[in-house]
Amino acid sequence: TESGFIKSRHLDDKASAGVLLALAIEVRDGSLKLARKTSILFTTYEEVGHGAASGFPTDTAEMISVDMGAVGDDLETNEYTVSICAKDSGGPYDWDVTDTLVKLAQKLNLQYAVDIYPYYGSDVEGALRAGHDIRHGLIGPGVFASHGYERTHTQAIDNTLKLLEAYLQQA
Repeated sequence: TESGFIKSRHLDDKASAGVLLALAIEVRDGSLKLARKTSILFTTYEEVGHGAASGFPTDTAEMISVDMGAVGDDLETNEYTVSICAKDSGGPYDWDVTDTLVKLAQKLNLQYAVDIYPYYGSDVEGALRAGHDIRHGLIGPGVFASHGYERTHTQAIDNTLKLLEAYLQQA
């Protein structure tokens, strides 16, 4: 919209895929130099627990799921922020990964929120349940009315992309 809101069905997938595609374009064009080997994985079935159970390089040591931050009355995330998930239904996310994400968001002056989603799971959860021993995190733009006619703001998309860029530039 003219005010910067993006409204659509399935924004949790579309917004996240857009962030990852923008990241890939920046790497391809040379405007973003990564400090580590990075693979981008588009998965299906995260809602039923399969997520990233397989299909990624065997030397993967760390995974950040880019999904969405649910917006709700008892949550800090809103449609302008990047959500950093500290814990979901599968348990806590890696402390070092989460702490680094928070510190980077602060350093970059990003609009961010840290939340706990007790009824929500991510692709990372599928990888952990499959037995992969990886450090893990979860971020995403704040999305209102998940799995309905959803809404986010371009600022949330920008904040998410900037956080992911900064994280991947850390050695």
